[in-house]
Amino acid sequence: MDDISRRRFIETVAAAGTVAAFSPRDLVAAEDPGFRGTLCFFSKHLPRHDARALARALKPLGFAGIDLTVRPKGHIEPSRVVQDLPPFVAAIREEGLAVPMITTELKSAEDPAAGPTFETAAKLRIPYLKPGYYNYAFVDVRKELDAVGRQLRSLAGLAARTGVQIGFHNHSGNIGGGVWDIAPIIDTIDPKEVGYYYDPRHAAVEGGGAGWRSAFNLVAPRLSMIALKDFVWEKSGAGWRIQNVPMGQGMVNWKLFFSMLAKVDFRGPMSLHVEYAVPGATPEAIDQNMLVAVAQDMAFIKKQLAEAYAAPAAKL
Repeated sequence: MDDISRRRFIETVAAAGTVAAFSPRDLVAAEDPGFRGTLCFFSKHLPRHDARALARALKPLGFAGIDLTVRPKGHIEPSRVVQDLPPFVAAIREEGLAVPMITTELKSAEDPAAGPTFETAAKLRIPYLKPGYYNYAFVDVRKELDAVGRQLRSLAGLAARTGVQIGFHNHSGNIGGGVWDIAPIIDTIDPKEVGYYYDPRHAAVEGGGAGWRSAFNLVAPRLSMIALKDFVWEKSGAGWRIQNVPMGQGMVNWKLFFSMLAKVDFRGPMSLHVEYAVPGATPEAIDQNMLVAVAQDMAFIKKQLAEAYAAPAAKL
């Protein structure tokens, strides 16, 4: 963790007291956001927590669901999805939280874990699945897009068979990061099989000023899930770089974004990501500070949702 990130984190929670002594529950906003979707936490950021520990840590912070990692080194190993996913999900649900989405690294139906993952998710009535990322080789991008189209359509076949919808994540630097390259492919697939997992942080990185707005307008008719995270551009000795920051401290125009969500009456799951560095001398300290950071982000999200869903939405 660099000095800039450590300082930014400490400043974020300093107003409420020292990090070690601070209770995450003190930061949770009391407002009813009026949002009828599911606020989720991305389980990647609490890797040491089992199912019950995840739910018990997150429910008091206002979360209604968990975006569960089903990928190598995630909470569920893909090779063990049939055996391990059902009891893990059952334990979360017994604690009062939902699992509306899972995050995978699946790219093609040829992956041995693809069929079992879709089938197990369907049996558990998990409606959404995020696939893996497709990378540009920058040799012949047209051929590369054709190859991605074949792979994505093969996953769409599993989605059609099981009823578990794919949410394509627009991650900057990858195919689909700017949406416009992947949209012609997704347009040929049934919306019941493939929708969009829209990420305003990555859309702003790729699209700058109005690009993220046009991207949202493009994906809105088949919007499935939302990723929540923020960033700034910072100049270092090596040049400009992306620095992840807490919600509301970066370059994403959250007021406008949430008003756009309200405009389309989005009701799907939103997944909070904490991609910025969280300090801690021990794994236990990192987990505690992570919950402080999460509570701060959650308070911001609830405030924005309450304002957006109670006010007339902006034009897209």
